[in-house]
Amino acid sequence: MKDTYQIILQPLITEKSTVLRDANKYAFVVNREATKPEIRRAAEELFDIQGDILKVRTMRVRGKPKGKMLRYQRGRRPNWKKAIITLREGATIQAFEAI
Repeated sequence: MKDTYQIILQPLITEKSTVLRDANKYAFVVNREATKPEIRRAAEELFDIQGDILKVRTMRVRGKPKGKMLRYQRGRRPNWKKAIITLREGATIQAFEAI
């Protein structure tokens, strides 16, 4: 098992993730090799929400091409993985309440 801080890398703060918070869903950037059970354990440990997680959904996001002329691609952003964690009704993650 990996270290907790190597599984959940950072919270994902976007317009869409802010709207998802109203439905008790929180988005994170996670390690590309992390599994759903590892993400669940890491979130429970980091945010002290034992038993409050209902569902963990993950998706791989392809990196965007970068460079002025996309026809002659100069480089890419790295691929990454995000996780959306759904909590039971009434549960919150305190770290997100300050944002």
